[in-house]
Amino acid sequence: MTGRPSTRPAGGSRRPRPVAPWVRTRLRTAPGTAAAFGVLVLLTAFLAAAFPRAVDAYENRGLRHTVTDAPATRSVLEVSTPGPGLTGSEAAREASLRSGPLAEAYETVLDALGGPLRAVPGESAFGVQTSVPLPATDTWLPRPDAVPPHMTLAAQSGLAEHATVTDGRLPRAGGDVTSRTREIEAAVTTATARTLGVETGAVIHVGEAGGPRLAVRVTGIVEPRSPQGSYWSYNEVLRAPGLGATTGSPPSVYWKAALLIAPDAAPALLGTLGAPQPYWRVAPATAHLTAQDVPELTGRLAALEDGPGLIRLKDGIDENADVSTDLDGVLGDFEAMRSAISPVVAVAAFGIGSVAVVVVVMAGGLFAARRRTEIALLRSRGGSLAGIAGRLLAETAVVAVPAAALGLALAVSAVDDARSGHAVAAAAAVAAVACAALPVRAAVRHRVPLAHGGRDDLTLARPGRRRTIAELTLLVLAVGAVTALRRRGTSDAGDHLTSAAPVLVALIAALVLVRLYPVPLRWAARPAARLRGAVGYLSLARAGRSSAVGALPLLALLLALATAGFGGSVLAGVDDARARAALLATGADARVSGEGDSVALPADAARAIRAVPGVGSVTAVQIEHALTLPAAGRQAEAPAVSLVAVDPAAYASLTHRLGLGAFPARALRPGGDPDVLRAVASPGVARWLGSGRHRIDAVAGTFTVEIAEVRERTPAVASKEFLVVDASRLERRAPSALLVTGDRPDGAALRAAARELGGDLTVRLRSEARAAFTDSPLQAGAERIYAAAIGAGAGYAVLALMLSLLQSAPERSMLLARLRTMGLTTRQGRTLLGLEALPPALLAAAGGALVGWATIGLLAPGVDLVRLALAAAPGVAPVDDVSLRADPWSLAVPATAVVLLAGAVAGVQAWWAGRRGSVRELRAGDMR
Repeated sequence: MTGRPSTRPAGGSRRPRPVAPWVRTRLRTAPGTAAAFGVLVLLTAFLAAAFPRAVDAYENRGLRHTVTDAPATRSVLEVSTPGPGLTGSEAAREASLRSGPLAEAYETVLDALGGPLRAVPGESAFGVQTSVPLPATDTWLPRPDAVPPHMTLAAQSGLAEHATVTDGRLPRAGGDVTSRTREIEAAVTTATARTLGVETGAVIHVGEAGGPRLAVRVTGIVEPRSPQGSYWSYNEVLRAPGLGATTGSPPSVYWKAALLIAPDAAPALLGTLGAPQPYWRVAPATAHLTAQDVPELTGRLAALEDGPGLIRLKDGIDENADVSTDLDGVLGDFEAMRSAISPVVAVAAFGIGSVAVVVVVMAGGLFAARRRTEIALLRSRGGSLAGIAGRLLAETAVVAVPAAALGLALAVSAVDDARSGHAVAAAAAVAAVACAALPVRAAVRHRVPLAHGGRDDLTLARPGRRRTIAELTLLVLAVGAVTALRRRGTSDAGDHLTSAAPVLVALIAALVLVRLYPVPLRWAARPAARLRGAVGYLSLARAGRSSAVGALPLLALLLALATAGFGGSVLAGVDDARARAALLATGADARVSGEGDSVALPADAARAIRAVPGVGSVTAVQIEHALTLPAAGRQAEAPAVSLVAVDPAAYASLTHRLGLGAFPARALRPGGDPDVLRAVASPGVARWLGSGRHRIDAVAGTFTVEIAEVRERTPAVASKEFLVVDASRLERRAPSALLVTGDRPDGAALRAAARELGGDLTVRLRSEARAAFTDSPLQAGAERIYAAAIGAGAGYAVLALMLSLLQSAPERSMLLARLRTMGLTTRQGRTLLGLEALPPALLAAAGGALVGWATIGLLAPGVDLVRLALAAAPGVAPVDDVSLRADPWSLAVPATAVVLLAGAVAGVQAWWAGRRGSVRELRAGDMR
């Protein structure tokens, strides 16, 4: 008896599996769906990973910009000692000022820095200089008020590397210089030589009258290679001379300048009364700094100024060593601006992040709905939830994980100079949500094997008790959080509740609107049923039952519209703040004036400026700052007031055109008493003077004034306290500024005309002043992120709308095919689908605008638009009344776009269904 032939393959190999792998089969069956899902995950992961890297990048650039642009007197760290005392030997005192010991001490200073605090070798320096400037007794030097120039003698290291010799040579020590040396060599900068008339070979004698004197021979004239660098700008007198004033009354003016001596010639300063003082100046390096280094950097500075670092310097250099710097103040300015900008940026992050999560979950819901029959069949044949969910998870993970990884890689390559940890976490979160969306939705939907699903009707699918309780719980929590936020305010920049305000408000609106949405449509459907045509009634009835109006699609649209509205309002507010600050800084489209608005202009200045192309009108004003108001027996100090003398008609017309402090021209014209000047005053001046007439003593003359109008601002001056009068009534008329308006006046032509007029006239353009407010990378980065958030919000709103319509597209196509068999025309079919899509779109548009308006109302008190808008805020431009307000265009345009897009999609769907034909749709299966 022969045995049964064996079916086991030869060689002991295992039999191939007769069933094709699930994942490969599903991907081959629907490659387009998998590709679309992968693109969605890739873009979402890219945005999620790019956001924290973009924030890091602009904060890092902002920190470096803040430190680099700070004056050297603030950013440089200086270590100094009082100089050699009188207790030691003369040789020891002289040795302590020579370059060798100073260089060793400089290395000690560098070793004490540590951490992120590093030095820029090319801008750091050390040396010795006289802490008390010495008068130059030579009579050939200029003396403005018969006061001799005062010279600072500095023996600073690295002069050859930081200057170019234009005449002569650099100074040398010339042997062993001691405190008894009475002649040394020095160099001066080209600015010093030009201002003081110093030439190579000149000898300058410095020293107090009756005291020891030092002869300094000028051997060369040098030009600073980087005059704005810390080497030359920490002590500006080294670079160029300046004017000083004595303390007497009245003060006398004199020149201050510097003589650059050789480093080894410093001991000669001990023989003078200049009190030579050694110093070591460290310019901080910024190329490696990141925003995360600020706490450690602040701690290092504190330790050096008054802590272990200072003790180490005292031990290594001198027990009287002192450290001075305002770099910690510079870092504080950066932190203040970052803390003002971060909450606003976080609102965009929370809003767009929530929209992205909702859209990804909606995509998973769409796939689950399209495979509802398939999953129901698997469940009816004994498939377990865990097994089905696991297969679906593997199916989505094969697409989502590589797409998220690719999005992360693109974000890392697109945005550099940033940390990767947060970006990796964000991309991983996107991948996790994308992988879990389909299996979780399918598992929840098919907890129990389903029979024939029936119609997916909003009115029939009444929420169960658990869902109602869950929605009520979310509603109560969201309302409570919003109430707490409203009562407490938005002062805490690190509070996520503030940033989540749009999400909370949108959640409340979505939960409420989804429940209330069918009611008005049913009310509208009743009178529509009595109309002659059936399209109106069918569209309203369908809209009231459509499953497209769910909590998730509505929440996504509300969030996207609210974030876009908030972001647009922020950008509009920033633009308004900059425009107002620029107008206050210039007073018109352009301003031509002398120094401090106090120098009288040439007689033909207005005519010459008016002839420049692009100039429309020129208004001459006479400005007198620091006007003294009558005390009227009060002990309080009178406010600093600016007197503005104008032509009433021209200036009143200017205020109306600019929309700044407008007043009628009759307010300045004579009243009942021709000897009394009527004036327009600021509120502070009006309160000080009160009612009645007051005598004013000014440079322009003595006059009696009474207040006719009160205005908060006036174009001529940026100060808040002013007094505007009629210039023709003054004793001494001398216009000192021209306020120019026109259609884009040419700055180059205006400056050329000002140069031809002679004098030191300055031309300031409003456009240039506005551009100067945007030089901070912090502000520019925040604006770019908000612009990107608006674009991403619009994209996700389109996706949410498309997904909601696609979910119910097969049902609508089937309905349209059935109605066509009953005589519905093609035009009526398009009208039906368009009217059906209109109510949900209107609901989302109105709800989104409402949520955006509520979000702005919640967060406006805590949004510092002045710091966000102005680079040097709040000190540069005295801007007031700048607050976040709802921008109608930012709220209305996205909402209108949603309605138009919904109508367009419905029209395209109706056109496509008409091309497919009713017979083909009806043969596709019964999808009630």
